[in-house]
Amino acid sequence: MNAESDERREVTATVAPESAAGDEQAAGRELGSRAPGFIKQSRVLHLSWQVGIFVVGLAVVVAGVLMLVLPGPGWLVIFGGMAIWATEFVWAQLVLRWTRRKVTEAAQRALDPKVRRRNIILTTLGLVIIAVLVGIYVWKFGIVMPWKIDQ
Repeated sequence: MNAESDERREVTATVAPESAAGDEQAAGRELGSRAPGFIKQSRVLHLSWQVGIFVVGLAVVVAGVLMLVLPGPGWLVIFGGMAIWATEFVWAQLVLRWTRRKVTEAAQRALDPKVRRRNIILTTLGLVIIAVLVGIYVWKFGIVMPWKIDQ
């Protein structure tokens, strides 16, 4: 299988027209390997390059998954690992394009005045409910400090 195979060109032709409006730059890029030319020329070198990219991307994604339960920017690191994979693999490039399109759509929906008004009302209502519950707790049990201040 050649690095610049016909399948990749066919995928590029079918995916590029469906890209989001803010994704013109990414749509102009061809899908597939972004390895340097001298690496693409040798099959063994290109395969070892792909294995190296996969291992490094996998390590970053695993670190991101661990950061979901441990302190750290888990999702950011996972998307960083996907970006590393996207330098070499078409499936990762398609996943990143889909993710970028969904994030752009969500941002546009969040900026809608009706949605913003609803979110502000729900946040205010939630804060009022929490304040009432804290007030009831303090009225019922009082404020007890975890340390003793006798002086």
